[in-house]
Amino acid sequence: MATIWRVLTRKKVLDEGSIEETRLSRVLNTYDLTALGVGSTLGVGVYVLAGHVAKDTAGPSVVLSFLIAAVASLFAGLCYAEFGARVPKAGSAYIYSYVCVGEFVAFVIGWNLILEYVIGSASVARGLSLYLDTLINNTMQNTFIEIAPIDIPYLSKYFDFFAFSVSVVLAVALAMGIKESSFVNNIMTILNITVILFVIIAGSIKADIANWEVDPSKVINGTHVGKGGFFPFGIEGMIKGAATCFYGFVGFDCIATTGEEVRNPKRAIPISIMVSLFIIFMAYFGTSTVVTLMLPYYEQNPDAPIPYAFEAVNWNVAKWIVSIGAIFGLCASLFGAMFPLPRVIFAMAEDSMVFRFLGHVHSRFQTPFIGTLLAGLFTGLMAALFELKQLVNMMSIGTLLAYTIVAASVLILRYSVEYRPRYLLLQTSDSEDEIYSEDKTIPAPTESVETSDLLTYEDSGSIMGQIFNCGRRSQPTKLSEKIATIDLSIYCVMCIFIGVCAIYMKEPIVDGEVWAISLTSVAVLLAVIVMMSLVTQPTSRKELSFKVPAVPLIPALSILTNIYLMLMLDSHTWIRFAVWMAVGFSVYGFYGLPNRIRGLRNYDRLE
Repeated sequence: MATIWRVLTRKKVLDEGSIEETRLSRVLNTYDLTALGVGSTLGVGVYVLAGHVAKDTAGPSVVLSFLIAAVASLFAGLCYAEFGARVPKAGSAYIYSYVCVGEFVAFVIGWNLILEYVIGSASVARGLSLYLDTLINNTMQNTFIEIAPIDIPYLSKYFDFFAFSVSVVLAVALAMGIKESSFVNNIMTILNITVILFVIIAGSIKADIANWEVDPSKVINGTHVGKGGFFPFGIEGMIKGAATCFYGFVGFDCIATTGEEVRNPKRAIPISIMVSLFIIFMAYFGTSTVVTLMLPYYEQNPDAPIPYAFEAVNWNVAKWIVSIGAIFGLCASLFGAMFPLPRVIFAMAEDSMVFRFLGHVHSRFQTPFIGTLLAGLFTGLMAALFELKQLVNMMSIGTLLAYTIVAASVLILRYSVEYRPRYLLLQTSDSEDEIYSEDKTIPAPTESVETSDLLTYEDSGSIMGQIFNCGRRSQPTKLSEKIATIDLSIYCVMCIFIGVCAIYMKEPIVDGEVWAISLTSVAVLLAVIVMMSLVTQPTSRKELSFKVPAVPLIPALSILTNIYLMLMLDSHTWIRFAVWMAVGFSVYGFYGLPNRIRGLRNYDRLE
């Protein structure tokens, strides 16, 4: 049991040399990464989400819903940017959590990222198939139902050969060279942005401010219009719409998976994340504004709002320009969704978390060849066998959990003593009998600690005094690090409690029931107190090319937002999540964990 605990809690040690080393080809630049982030995000969402949220949830205030969602995404983006500067390695949140939290949490995150990217890619492939099919009067659907019907509950009515084929073809393109495939992605992304600019400019010509000032008493046919005006469904509708719009920003984190294929990752990753988020927000904000100004919110088409809006104002040429542009946007989105998956698999295979042959790098193409092809095959099968709605509902939980862990990891590292490795990796090979070094680390020297005392040093200060740093220490110590970790753990628990109160105790709170208000107030008060304690703790002075500003506020807000959105997911999503995790724990328990235990025992024998 002691060995198992050592394996589950061991952290990955990366020195400057190992960070720079890679078996992949460094060919991408900042422009490539920005195009990747924009392309992976501006797909189904920009052509569907605005009309859907405006019609059913927020009305014209959907523009503010996108603004709130953008701010929430910015919190997560800033945290990813700091880790991209700190740990520029392939694997995104997986490698981040492995470095600062531990192996077990890293596996959980990596396994969920696989789920996120598979489902995300499959949903875009299926969406592209459906979109094309609507332009040719459902010819593909009718043909596939005739030749390959599926009569199984919870599956699609037919095997979608187009969605399957496009996933596999793109996987082959990715496996044969990232630079060439990224060039094609850049072109499609530029075309997509051009079409979005056309929508904004052309739509503004047909805009009518009266559509933001609807009087419900003048609307006939009993259409559900709420209270009318800019907030027809109230402030609550706008906030609820923001929760939906948040998923429209999912995808930028694929930039963080490219750490080993970028020429200057410590600079390029933070810049491209920030720029891509800004472009994505402007696209969403602009399209939602013109669509709701062109057509009243209650008349929006939730499946294809932009083409429908141009058709409603008798501008058919613009309708077809948008329809063709959407195809390019969906193709770029599919590329961006599929790109990160083999990188995460590569990183996990390198660490023997999953089967090592998945991390094999092709000698000619310098890509994780086998992992990329298998990822494309898996994605194609998911796209062919499930409906679009089923895929979308399965996507979000892995993303939100990864965002939460990354934000928490930023706080953990900011308040940690700087460590240097005592032992490095002793042997690396393609065999499963690797010899791993023990993660014994020692704190780097501080102003108050002599180098000779590093292994035996313990903070002698008062625990109670250190809770609010009454001694005004300027550098982290072991004691301040532990207090910061405890503060963060309590804060996360309080965020869960606050989220439960906000979702399931809303009516008692509104009705003024004392017990509900008291429970919520206690949770909020405790969260504020531990944040005040965290603010006073000394932070690391390590120089980075990018740091999250306003720590701990921004990571704390990111954690609160992500936990709240996770709690809003339905029970079926949590059940599917539990099944997926059961499969993952089986892989880790029967393959990954025995390899790690064997590696530590080999190390102990050498000692």
